[in-house]
Amino acid sequence: MPAAARPATDSRHPEIPAKRRAGRPSSAVLDQAGITSAALRLIGKNGYDGLTMAALARSLQVAPSALYNHVTSKRDVLVLVEDHLASLVDVSAFGTEPWDEAVRQWAWSYRDVFSKHTPLIPVIAVLPVTDAPQTLAMYETVSQGLREAGFPQERIVSSIVALESFIFGSAYDVTAPADIFDPGSMAESTPNFTAAVRSLAEQGHERPANVAFSLGLEALISGLGALRK
Repeated sequence: MPAAARPATDSRHPEIPAKRRAGRPSSAVLDQAGITSAALRLIGKNGYDGLTMAALARSLQVAPSALYNHVTSKRDVLVLVEDHLASLVDVSAFGTEPWDEAVRQWAWSYRDVFSKHTPLIPVIAVLPVTDAPQTLAMYETVSQGLREAGFPQERIVSSIVALESFIFGSAYDVTAPADIFDPGSMAESTPNFTAAVRSLAEQGHERPANVAFSLGLEALISGLGALRK
């Protein structure tokens, strides 16, 4: 048998083939999906400041040098996270439903996705979309839907930004404490606000965050509709 084809042998007993080392490979196999999942876990546990390249490498049980073979900076990691979250947002109603219903479904889905990742909102909201294919695909679908609905080309991006500003703010409201508007000992000195808060609480059949989001979204849709040609 040629030397290159001979099986490895035990050095103490050359006639016995050496056993393969049991267990997983000594270094983890990295890919972008794994990096993204690990980054989301870190941010969910420790907030945005807890996401560092060193912490990410430790959570993946790899050396930082292995991580840098896939991403060159923390910004690259954030782009992966941004793109993953954008891929979860439902844009399927554009092209199949009237524009206002499509915007409605997109906005509710968008809010629900980011309500689970509020520590990322201050970062994602101002992160450039360069090199983020899923995010760009979402914006392309929404832009096409608005254009086909008669929105002026120069108003499309501004309309999306107006909706996103409301969506991101509303995502925080989903996780706000139930007593956020309780005036406490100041109830008597704020009678109108206190009465409004109590009236909202008495409705009871729907979450206040959903009531507020529906109210604001419908107002935005109605106002944006006036821009159409």
